[in-house]
Amino acid sequence: MGGGKPQVPSTSLPKLSAGPVGQQIHSIYRARLGQFTSNGEYSSQNLQAAMYEGRATGDVHVKLQVYSPPNLTRPTFEEATSHEFKDTHVGASFGPSWSTHWIKITLKVPKELQKKRHLELHWDADNEGLIWTKDGEPLQGLSGGGERIEWVLPDGFRDGKPHTFYIEMACNAMFGNAIGDTIQPPNPNRYFQLKLADIVAVNLEARALFVDFWIIGDAAREFPENTWEEHQALQICNEIMDTFINGHGTQESILRGREIARKYIGNVDSAKVYESEKEPHVYAIGNCHIDTSWLWPWAETKRKIARSWSNQCDLIDRYPEYRFTCSQAQQYKWLETLYPKLYDRVKSKVKEGTFQTIGGSWVEHDTNLPGGESLVRQFLYGQRYFESRFGERCKTFWLPDTFGYSSQLPQLCRLAGMGRFFTQKLSWNNINVFPHTTFSWVALDGSQVLCHMAPDETYTASAHFGDVSRSISQHKSMDQDDTGLLCFGKGDGGGGPTFEMLEKLRRCRGLSDKTGRLPRVKMGDSVDDYFARLEKKAKNGTEFVTWYGELYLELHRGTYTSQANNKRNNRQSELVLHDIEYLATIATLKDRSYQYPKEEIDNFWEDVLLCQFHDTLPGSCIEMVYRDSDELYAKVFKAGEKLLRGALSALELDTVKSYEGELKAVNTLPWPRAEITKVPDSAEYALVSGGPGIANVETLSGTSKARASIEQLENGIFQLANERFRVKIEDGAITSLVDLIEDRELIPKGRKANQLVIFDDKPLYWQAWDVEVYHLRSRQELFPSRSYIAEKGPYVVSLCTETRISEASWIKTTISLAASFEGQPSYIAMASEVEWHETMKFLKVEFPVDISNTEASYETQFGIVRRPTHYNTSWDMAKFEVCCHRWADLSEAGYGVSILNDSKYGFATAGNLMRLSLLRAPKAPDAHADMGRHHIRYAILPHSGPLDHRTVRTARNFNHPFKLFHGSSAPNSSASLLNSIQLTGSPALVLDTIKRGEDDEDVSRGELPTRKGRSIILRIYESLGGKARGNICVDEEVLNVKKIEKVNLLEDDGEEVVFENGKCKIELRAFEVATFRLQL
Repeated sequence: MGGGKPQVPSTSLPKLSAGPVGQQIHSIYRARLGQFTSNGEYSSQNLQAAMYEGRATGDVHVKLQVYSPPNLTRPTFEEATSHEFKDTHVGASFGPSWSTHWIKITLKVPKELQKKRHLELHWDADNEGLIWTKDGEPLQGLSGGGERIEWVLPDGFRDGKPHTFYIEMACNAMFGNAIGDTIQPPNPNRYFQLKLADIVAVNLEARALFVDFWIIGDAAREFPENTWEEHQALQICNEIMDTFINGHGTQESILRGREIARKYIGNVDSAKVYESEKEPHVYAIGNCHIDTSWLWPWAETKRKIARSWSNQCDLIDRYPEYRFTCSQAQQYKWLETLYPKLYDRVKSKVKEGTFQTIGGSWVEHDTNLPGGESLVRQFLYGQRYFESRFGERCKTFWLPDTFGYSSQLPQLCRLAGMGRFFTQKLSWNNINVFPHTTFSWVALDGSQVLCHMAPDETYTASAHFGDVSRSISQHKSMDQDDTGLLCFGKGDGGGGPTFEMLEKLRRCRGLSDKTGRLPRVKMGDSVDDYFARLEKKAKNGTEFVTWYGELYLELHRGTYTSQANNKRNNRQSELVLHDIEYLATIATLKDRSYQYPKEEIDNFWEDVLLCQFHDTLPGSCIEMVYRDSDELYAKVFKAGEKLLRGALSALELDTVKSYEGELKAVNTLPWPRAEITKVPDSAEYALVSGGPGIANVETLSGTSKARASIEQLENGIFQLANERFRVKIEDGAITSLVDLIEDRELIPKGRKANQLVIFDDKPLYWQAWDVEVYHLRSRQELFPSRSYIAEKGPYVVSLCTETRISEASWIKTTISLAASFEGQPSYIAMASEVEWHETMKFLKVEFPVDISNTEASYETQFGIVRRPTHYNTSWDMAKFEVCCHRWADLSEAGYGVSILNDSKYGFATAGNLMRLSLLRAPKAPDAHADMGRHHIRYAILPHSGPLDHRTVRTARNFNHPFKLFHGSSAPNSSASLLNSIQLTGSPALVLDTIKRGEDDEDVSRGELPTRKGRSIILRIYESLGGKARGNICVDEEVLNVKKIEKVNLLEDDGEEVVFENGKCKIELRAFEVATFRLQL
């Protein structure tokens, strides 16, 4: 070859190696990341050391004084600041639990901090607090315990002069006052030490780099290994750390670290990060779930609202992309009443669309236990509040945290103007995984709502990288739609989103756009915007999967039984309100000078609806809550009795108890009925019959043909009988129940009905909430100490049985049988008085019956739910304890047995064994739950033929016993009016409610536009599950009805129906709930 020019090297790679280079050990370099931001042993050398540029503390700069109100009172700002304040200091302790301490702070920023970019007050006493201006304006909540401890100081504080403001300190943590496990009963003597009260100059670039590193570090940890995105994230993080170390932690090294971060996440320092046109898959919405009561009382909830919502208003001002949604009309009303300045601030945010109302209900209520009309009123009062205060009704029912969802909710939602439903609680199932994320939920009547369950499976997401990722990776309905809602913010105890969460979401979006793999998140839309997109897809042909019937939560089954007296109060209050509205409505027709007590009725309903919150009514609150609810119910009962007397007086029905005048009764149920009832203040019985309205009262005498008998057959064995049944009782249990007309024995040979049984009741964790399937293995029968005849007849016979449960607990059960009357169902009634002082035990009563069916029927709101009696699949077995209302039924072709109750909700049917749950004894969060005296009524109602209207009506009668009183004869006008509206036709139709129109001009309270004239509202439903025809019949001689409209639950103008000759024909589909307005 030889000669020529030397060749140019073909590569820039040096010819000689500079030295060995080792492969990175992935796990080691990933584990290293924690060193950069931790508060551990390296905090003086890592990014934590650069977070603050200066700090001032002590009396010269932060002078502290305190006023401590006595007796656990919670005074207003005006009251508290009128008192003398005494000096206090960092390190002082404040308590006891639930007390309030007002701290007066005089703050003076030192000269060396006045020109710093960003100043904050850092305050931490491990408890909640609310910052107030010296003029009494609430500014921001403080959470304590290292969370939400900062308040951005106004620029006006930089003048070196003293500035005064206040902190209202609440001596409770975010989750109450338990020590250790938060659901244990609160410690009444908990004290909180003020640990921090400093003026701090924050290095905003260091704080931003902290969040940059957090999210990129999550990518390194959570992206799949051996993907380039995961490797690059790890390299970026290590480069940032090396740059910081090599730069000795200077500000320049921090800024350089941020530049390196941008290679992976882009520019994330403003809301512009969301402005790219790339399609998002995750829609983030801030929310602040505040349990209206739980581990704290209502009085503290009211302050949690102010603390939490003021925080969100502040974040809305600082983050243009931020949208916050909040439900529960009750909480808005509390804010309106107690914090008017903050309410006005919230209202302005609602108007601009950044603070978004949602839910349409009075509270986030339980849906298993309230009666049907209570569910209606949750929506009626909720929607009316939102419309009257903010000009709009809610379109989405928002209920993320309740313990199962009634099968009639979709129908009621649609009738209340909401076609959308959001929740997530079924992700808590502890047996089966619910199979859908986005689906169409169908009610018993066929009504449907579009439902979305947060795929991240929480409503309190922390807006982590993983929350965004799981919003798609856990999505179960990707075939129909590939988007998910991410609901983030501190919740249950309130608080809501923090600034860190908003910063993290910006970086998650930047990462998606710059690097990829992470689902793209978007801020700035509303929940309604999200559902509108789903509805558009449905309109354009997307077929969302369907789920028919109840959304049964496979957890928290003990809530059907816990806090029994509270549940009894709920049932009784619903009955009282039913009667008040019915009688007051009729009274306004008779006497125009009688004023329909709309304000009082509204107040009663709001109180009852408040008590139906999803921890209160289920029984999972602390003891303080039930003391408060007992007081509230007592007020409803006392004032309600006064309203009932007033309405009866207007109808000229004197209800003063005396021995003068004839004996009489009013039947407030919509069908005639006949019952043997004890005469008040007498040993006599009377046959009460007739109605609706005035009922006849016939004192029974020896000439009456109807008889019941009782005899002792031998020691401990008794027999009760009437014309329908013969009942044999041995040792307090029913060993034989013969239907004499059908000649049929109902108790299987060798079995015992009305058998009391007790179970060991120790769930895996949630004591007041849960009962687990294994408790059934601990069944023990209870045996009586004695039985004796309590009543010998001839109209009612009774056998009383006393049973010792333990040294501290006993139960006395009276089994009664009344004489039977033709055309009226007969049943065996039990009334129990219980003294209950057990620990983690579950008391039930069993009824084995000679009936065979693979399904049992249970009353639910406005309908019937049928559930398996077998354990074929895990889905069947999961329903080992279910919810029912006034009755449960097991029927086969030609015959059946119904079990009625007056205040119980827990039930189970396994094979042919029916089991009513009576009492539990959990010790957390209320250490004294259910301890004390209880009164329980239940009954066995055998029936020939299928389950039909006889069970529906008899159960209502059982819950609504006649009340007898002495008084003058009812005038004909009152009798006619009380019977002037009747429902005829199919006995499956139930006239559930009679009330006045909400906005009638003589009734309206002025919240919404009035409606001319007067009207009567009727709520009717089909109760058995088939198409039903009937007639609304009006006595035109006493009631002048101009027209009848079928309206929705909100009583909007509806479709006029034909009304001729005092009759309006109606037809309802299976389990349909229909509302009619009779315009007078």
